[in-house]
Amino acid sequence: MTTLPASERLGSHIKRAEQALNAAKHAALKPAGLTVPQYAALLYLSEKPGISAAALARLCGVTPPTMNTVLKNLQERGLIERTPHEWHRNILETRITEEGEAVMAQADGAAVRVERALAAEFTEEERAALVGLLGRCAALLDSVRAAGQ
Repeated sequence: MTTLPASERLGSHIKRAEQALNAAKHAALKPAGLTVPQYAALLYLSEKPGISAAALARLCGVTPPTMNTVLKNLQERGLIERTPHEWHRNILETRITEEGEAVMAQADGAAVRVERALAAEFTEEERAALVGLLGRCAALLDSVRAAGQ
């Protein structure tokens, strides 16, 4: 028998909330024809045009091979374009196309509705506390991971 029941494991509660958020966003993004990782990539590309795939993977919380697959699918749909960096020919810069911007606008409206519904469940003070608590979780877990390496 385990020494810590599942109901007392914070990781289980965090994971459940993450899964529920992803499922809600998946449903919201379906009409735009995007997956949650594709939407996340387009979101960050809209804020940071030209970003590399590796940097984009870090921002989206996926592995570089996963991001390469996401970007390949977006490129095949004509939603992004990838061109060699002016000075570093081994680095591909990624930018959203006009068609990608149109799809992103549709998808972002749906994703924002999910985010606003989630935010509306909490008072301003609760939202600030939740963001702070989740930040502390991430910082502690990053330090645990670093100590184990």
